[in-house]
Amino acid sequence: MPYDLESARAQFPALAFEDDGRRRIYLDNPAGTQVPAAVVRAMSDCLLRANANLGGYFPSSIAAENIVDSARRAMADFLNARSDNEIVFGQNMTTITLHMSRSIGRLFRAGDEIVLSCMDHDANVWPWVLLARDLNLVVKWLPFSRDTFEFELSALDELLSDRTRLVCVGGASNLTGTLNDVGAICAKARAAGALTYIDAVQSVPHVVTDVQDIGCDFLVCSAYKFFGPHQGVLWGRLDVLEQLEPYKVRPAPTSVPDCFETGTQSHEGFAGIKAAVDYLEWIGTSMAGAPGGRDALRAAMRLLFDYEKSLATHLIDGLTAIDGVTVQGITAPDAMDRRVPTVSFTHADADPAHVAESLARRNIFVWNGHNYAVEVAKTLGIYESGGAVRVGPVHYNSIAELDVLLEALPGILGV
Repeated sequence: MPYDLESARAQFPALAFEDDGRRRIYLDNPAGTQVPAAVVRAMSDCLLRANANLGGYFPSSIAAENIVDSARRAMADFLNARSDNEIVFGQNMTTITLHMSRSIGRLFRAGDEIVLSCMDHDANVWPWVLLARDLNLVVKWLPFSRDTFEFELSALDELLSDRTRLVCVGGASNLTGTLNDVGAICAKARAAGALTYIDAVQSVPHVVTDVQDIGCDFLVCSAYKFFGPHQGVLWGRLDVLEQLEPYKVRPAPTSVPDCFETGTQSHEGFAGIKAAVDYLEWIGTSMAGAPGGRDALRAAMRLLFDYEKSLATHLIDGLTAIDGVTVQGITAPDAMDRRVPTVSFTHADADPAHVAESLARRNIFVWNGHNYAVEVAKTLGIYESGGAVRVGPVHYNSIAELDVLLEALPGILGV
């Protein structure tokens, strides 16, 4: 069945907004997507009907419990977890990782080694650098090629040793868009006896994610990157979670996963997460013909990836045709399966901030800078020069919107 762009766009009220007569073009999606109307309704309904803490005997508290349980089940389906109890919620991926690093770190001893990636967002870098500082751990770095924008996994073999305790890597780069072979990385780490922590914030919105197939120990993502509210989600292998000592207050629950969810959570956020997953399931049933559940979610992500691949190809072709533009990422037509549609570019004579501001005046939303991908920008040699302009279409964007951007750029760049 074909992808129905207009039906998908109709679910997102924000796409109709105008400013001074100009329709908004949302190409800032790697930092956060817009939400379907169903997400807004679910969050509003929670605040109106289930605005209570958990554990009470009265209807609003019971309703809140049901919302939390349904959100856990939805994320377990979305990530193909074996158990709902493997799903931990938090404020965002960064907060979850900083928090969980304290518990994971209790498994390590001075002199143990952790492997970090030069391709990752700082949220999967600096929490571990701080942990290494506090525990006197050894940090090793997995580089990526400036020519291919990909890892050479033979380099990982050289980094792993009998002292390696943890390997941290991203599912996809939030700057270059590279999709990483996290399954192969996890297999190598597991063979070395190391745990793996996958930052899937940028991959989960674009590709089928199956934690059992990946073979990782932890995987984190953010709902506001896949059409939900500002909320973070961690999947942890149950037998590993049960080994960890949670950092919590005394009256808090002691069982997994509740023991890792500090304080009162955003129940309205949980309602929004469930609605976001339901939206993706709707894509799978209505546009891909899948029966429902996990099958529909897988079908939806495959359908959307194919459409987004066409967006990425069109965008990259247009950018590379502009004199002086360098795409900081994979551009080969036969390699589009190895990247998400996040596309960053530079121009020798243009400040990325100036380009982003000029596009914003035309109501075209993009980001500029290093986008918290500090090690990536340093590797590419663009950290000191202002980073890059980042354009991130998703499935509700159109070729026509990309053409508006591409038509505006030559004048902005002065070419």
